[in-house]
Amino acid sequence: MCGVIGMYKQAPVNTEIFDALTSLQHRGQDAAGISTLDESGRLHVVKGAGLVRDVVRTRHMYRLKGNVGIGHVRYPTAGTDSEESAQPFYVNSPFGITLGHNGNLVNTEKLIKELTDKDFRHLNTSSDSEILLNILANELQNQSQGQSEKPSAEHIFKAVEQVQMRCEGAYAVTAIISGLGLLAFRDPNGIRPLVYGKREDEGQTSYLVASETVALDLLGFEFVRNIEPGEVLFIDLEGNLQTHTSSVKKSHTPCLFEFVYMARPDSIMDGISVYKTRLRLGQKLGQLISEQWSDKDIDVVMPIPDTSRTAASVVARILDTKYREGFMKNRYIGRTFIMPGQETRKKSVRQKLNTIDLEFQGKNVLLVDDSIVRGTTSREIVQMAREAGAKNVYFASAAPMVCYPNVYGIDMPAADELIAHGRSVEEVRDLIGADDLIFQSIENLYESCVEGNPDITEFEDSVFTGNYVCGDIDEAYLNKLHENRSRR
Repeated sequence: MCGVIGMYKQAPVNTEIFDALTSLQHRGQDAAGISTLDESGRLHVVKGAGLVRDVVRTRHMYRLKGNVGIGHVRYPTAGTDSEESAQPFYVNSPFGITLGHNGNLVNTEKLIKELTDKDFRHLNTSSDSEILLNILANELQNQSQGQSEKPSAEHIFKAVEQVQMRCEGAYAVTAIISGLGLLAFRDPNGIRPLVYGKREDEGQTSYLVASETVALDLLGFEFVRNIEPGEVLFIDLEGNLQTHTSSVKKSHTPCLFEFVYMARPDSIMDGISVYKTRLRLGQKLGQLISEQWSDKDIDVVMPIPDTSRTAASVVARILDTKYREGFMKNRYIGRTFIMPGQETRKKSVRQKLNTIDLEFQGKNVLLVDDSIVRGTTSREIVQMAREAGAKNVYFASAAPMVCYPNVYGIDMPAADELIAHGRSVEEVRDLIGADDLIFQSIENLYESCVEGNPDITEFEDSVFTGNYVCGDIDEAYLNKLHENRSRR
């Protein structure tokens, strides 16, 4: 999971892309980058490991010239190098292209063989995003052959359609094609989010493409709509916007985990408010607790900062008990879930959170979290609550049990890292050290999302159900993925 930005306007885009990327920093803390296109057709790239503010400094702004640009924040996948995998990626033929990608391809072995044996293209990293870039470049080259003039929007749409036919998995993409313009497209299942908006600047229309609507809000862009599954958006250098929907469009199945954890609550994705969804999850979780735990005397409900606050506040209201902030967060420590490596995550829990002991002492405490994935954070937090003097520590997850690997861009590729894989609720409870544990149902999660947009009835829910919406994902594939990861 990463964040992508694309911008066109009749003025330099560097500072606004920087600001838009900071609004998507929650989607990736590992690396960041910006690419711009100047009037001469030259592409400029600044990227590296770290947060946006650390990678792109004031001195870089002088280099990032142009009125067309893209940006990327990278979420780390274990075993990959931050510097090597920082985006946007660049390829010089044809035309010169820079590209940022959110998601993950699942047929990379096949694509690598095709690129090297048939397309004669060179790959310099282990990133599937570089594979996607080279597939795009090759298809653009195929569409350009025999053309006496530069490719039209129709040629670009045909090229992207070939990309969508060849590439399986999740991808929301922004790209610059030198001499042509700004390109954005989404995979045929719409697994990863992508939206666009417009703004009038002194009589000229500016456009912004982003992973989440918060980027539009920050810069004063009017939300136009979501880029649909399989849709391609192209803005030429004169500011003309055209769209095309691929013939390989499949069912619209956005990722459920975006609404549980990944996205900011003030975003609206595929017509569904993340905040409202989490409110509904809190209501359903509260009702579930009141039905199944009627014998428990809960003195106080506490969220695990920050993502679970919305749900926890509703749980407290449903249970008619106190809501308290028992954990204070150090905001200079990043999101624990998206940190690479178990040891780093475990160490960061106590660096990130500190208890207010008075809120725990002698009380039966209900801790509410958005989800339980590896169990690292949950185990440490339960222990912290006991050390702070809690009498009993109950734990509630606003999401169902995460039992299966994710192959579409979220760092859950190994089943044996998931605490709920192959275990009962009681076994997970004992492993995290809670006095009792309850999980949201998958039906409740679906209902909470569908209520926001009844037109979407299917979701990418593989981490909860083991059902993968695209690609040939079987036990052999998952085992090989785990082996490759272990060797890195």
